[in-house]
Amino acid sequence: MDAFSVSLANGLNEPRMKKSRMSFIAGMYAFFQFAMPMIGWVCVHTIVAYFESFDDCIPWIALILLLYIGAKMIWEAVHGDCAHKDSSGSLKLTFPTLLTQGIATSIDALSVGFTIADYGLFMAFVASFIIALVTFAICMTGLVIGKRAGDRLGSKATFIGGLILVGIGIEIFVKGIFF
Repeated sequence: MDAFSVSLANGLNEPRMKKSRMSFIAGMYAFFQFAMPMIGWVCVHTIVAYFESFDDCIPWIALILLLYIGAKMIWEAVHGDCAHKDSSGSLKLTFPTLLTQGIATSIDALSVGFTIADYGLFMAFVASFIIALVTFAICMTGLVIGKRAGDRLGSKATFIGGLILVGIGIEIFVKGIFF
C-alpha cells in the first residue's frame, strides 16, 4: 500500500505521464518489492547477527527518505521552484528520486525475508515474484488514479502528493516503532 500511495502521489505530480513511464515507475517499485524479501531471505541464511541490529533502523530510514522527498515536493509547490519542473509544469521525477522512493517504500519488506526463511531458494523467489507482480498492478492503478486526479487538481497536485509522501513516512515509522 505504501508503493500504491507513492504511485498515486507521482501520478498527481505528473498528470501527463506516458504509459511507458508509468510502466517504468511501477516496475521500479515492483523490483524493490521483489528484491527486499530476497535480500532479507539471504540475510537470514548468511548474516543474521548483523542484520538484527539493522532491523531497528528500518523505520527511521523510511521516515527520513520519505520526509525528505515529500517536504521537497511541498517546498517546490509552495515556492514555485521552476528549476525542477518539466515543460508541462510538473516536478521532475528523476531516476535518483524514483530509486529513493522504491527503497523507502520497500525497505520494510526486508523483514518478509525472515518470514520466508523456512522456504527454499526457489519458493522464496516465487513468493517475491508474486509480491512484485501484485505491486506492479497496484502501482499502475495508483498512477492512473493520480493522473486523473492531477488533471483536475492542477498546481495543488504536487502539494498534495508531498503531503501523501510525508504521511506514508510517518505511518511506516509509527508502525515500525510501536507495532
